[in-house]
Amino acid sequence: MTDGLDTAIEARLSALIDRLSPTSRATLARSLAGQLRRTQSARIAAQKNPDGSAFEPRKPQLRHRKKDLRAPMFKKLRTNTYLKAKGTADGAVVAFSREVERIARVHQLGLRDRVSRRGTLEADYPARQLLGLTAIEEALLYTLISNHLADAL
Repeated sequence: MTDGLDTAIEARLSALIDRLSPTSRATLARSLAGQLRRTQSARIAAQKNPDGSAFEPRKPQLRHRKKDLRAPMFKKLRTNTYLKAKGTADGAVVAFSREVERIARVHQLGLRDRVSRRGTLEADYPARQLLGLTAIEEALLYTLISNHLADAL
């Protein structure tokens, strides 16, 4: 699609969404947030950025135990406990909980942070985009919105 067409569709959809009752908008937002949380979690599990490129792999460790098998990156971050979806009449939000938002921000933006909680050693982390929309997710959201509007109006 072109930018002009996208803008026209978004303007039309927002006008239709504004005509919905607050309860119906909240239902739509919860549905969108839940679906988006599932797709974001699956993409993080596949270790892919929103543009389709792979996450930069972990650096090799200085001390490596022979029996130490490494868990996949962000295994706990993508669970329902830490990756939260919330929908209200004003909008839909998918975000990390307060306990892990610092870790997620460091990886999302590629910042410098301490290696361990109490340690003094710091490292530069490569940017791994944990949250972001892919073209497929945008199409899925448009489909969910149009289906909800078709049922509601």
